[in-house]
Amino acid sequence: MLLDTPDRHEAGLLTGIAQREAERIERTFSRYRDDNIVHRINHSHGAPVPVDEETARLIDYAVVCHESSGGLFDITSGILRRVWTFDGADHVPDTTAIQDVLQHVGWHRVTWTGATLTLPEGMEIDLGGIGKEYAVDRAATLLAPHAGCEYLVNFGGDLFASGPRRDDVPWGVGVDDPDRPGQAVLYRVDLTRGALATSGDARRFVMVNGRRLGHILDPRTGWPVENAPRSVTVLGSTCIEAGSLATIAYLKGPDASEFLRDQGVQFWVL
Repeated sequence: MLLDTPDRHEAGLLTGIAQREAERIERTFSRYRDDNIVHRINHSHGAPVPVDEETARLIDYAVVCHESSGGLFDITSGILRRVWTFDGADHVPDTTAIQDVLQHVGWHRVTWTGATLTLPEGMEIDLGGIGKEYAVDRAATLLAPHAGCEYLVNFGGDLFASGPRRDDVPWGVGVDDPDRPGQAVLYRVDLTRGALATSGDARRFVMVNGRRLGHILDPRTGWPVENAPRSVTVLGSTCIEAGSLATIAYLKGPDASEFLRDQGVQFWVL
């Protein structure tokens, strides 16, 4: 997180607020833990699970993303990680293994009524596709009443700016070059207020017959998206909006730019 203040006390206070909220969301929604609502849902063995208001809001948002993407954005598709490893190598899973896992993918198989979720046996949800962006927005919201300065919340490249720095100077944000992540940038975005998020194959990918395929999987096929952009960056009013639109655009493959133009947002596609 970046803070436009010379006050070390204020910086420590604001940093602590953001850190505690990020840790709370990780505890609440990470699929790697065994003590939260996601674990209870994923180990419910087909039984209905009532959820709290915050979890219900996130699931409702995921449903909106699922519908607006034509089924491409699907929080049940995370289970495909069992057969895919995106470490830059050239190994791919067996087709039979992919088909076996696909039997447990598909939001249409889920029952979501009121604030109760019922997953068929063997299915899971994974809120990772919106969780980090949600954490950015939550941290930014909690900082607002305490901040006497402008700030940039940045969680792993998904970010939100509260406003321009002193003298109306924007925050300069570099978007990774997917061929040289961390070493070179594709674009510089001058951000004054709002959120920015990027999806692409810069850091997690697999090589298939000499082709570089990113880690975002098509829930219909179980394979990485064919003819996807290398990088999709979206500017939005909130980070969860920017992130979900970037992911859906990536899932649209060659139709990414057309999809984003229809949404009326500013974007950059490579």
